[in-house]
Amino acid sequence: MQASLIVAAVGFGLVTASILAIAAVGFTLQYAITNILNIAYGDVMTACAFAAYVLNASGVNIWVCVVAGALFGAFFSLLLNRFVFTAFLRHRTPLYGMIIVSLGVGLIIQNLLLAIGGPNFFSYDAPSGSTVRLGAIHLTQSQIAIMALSVAIMLAVHLLLRHTTLGKAMRATASNPALARVSGIRTDRIVDIAWMLSGALCGVAGVVLVVNTATFAASTGSSFLVIIIAAAVLGGVGHPYGAMLGALTIGLATELSATMISPAYKDVAAFVILAIVLLVRPQGIMAALRTEATGGI
Repeated sequence: MQASLIVAAVGFGLVTASILAIAAVGFTLQYAITNILNIAYGDVMTACAFAAYVLNASGVNIWVCVVAGALFGAFFSLLLNRFVFTAFLRHRTPLYGMIIVSLGVGLIIQNLLLAIGGPNFFSYDAPSGSTVRLGAIHLTQSQIAIMALSVAIMLAVHLLLRHTTLGKAMRATASNPALARVSGIRTDRIVDIAWMLSGALCGVAGVVLVVNTATFAASTGSSFLVIIIAAAVLGGVGHPYGAMLGALTIGLATELSATMISPAYKDVAAFVILAIVLLVRPQGIMAALRTEATGGI
């Protein structure tokens, strides 16, 4: 195996990790505050990608479509919470029941998209730009832009959680919702914001995923959900910082396995890592790093 191929795989792994980090942080942030494992997350990503595709097909610049995908994801997720998940929670549906509900929501979204778009593949009108060479690593301008966007989003999430009043309220709600409520925090509003923030990250991830893969279909997001969950579990579900580290690990592992073994085993690496983590350290690698009054975040 040539060293140059491994180095090139690391470059592609960083791009995959960048997309995965955006998705995994949104997934785990929503779980930390609501305690709902949203299995429909991948299909919401696809819905956001389709919403951006409609605009892009009308001539809108792809990076403007990223913003549109984020807005669509934010309000779509808010509506799902208000009119679906909250209704079941009011009827005291247990946690495992909520997983089934989210699975059903995902299937409904996917089949609606299939009914609208058919079993076809779609692609954005988004030039990848020239290739930038960094030694053995060859990346397109769009891939570099995706990495830069991911870094900016991770920094924004950090600043939000650690240096804003809203972030402190989110951390308090994640740690102890009842105590946060009696302390004067509008926990219902915080939950809505968590769904919107998660949905916005979901929308961005859905669009940049398609920009990187070039084509997508109704099942694209649900297929990507596996490695999102793997990254979240590896970092510790409910830990945004763990999700960032998990995304980096899974992103590199999948691309390296595709190069060193076979592209057919690309997603197998995520399954293997997920299985090992569940067996050895099911609480995730970041669980020991919790600080006082942060809960999962």
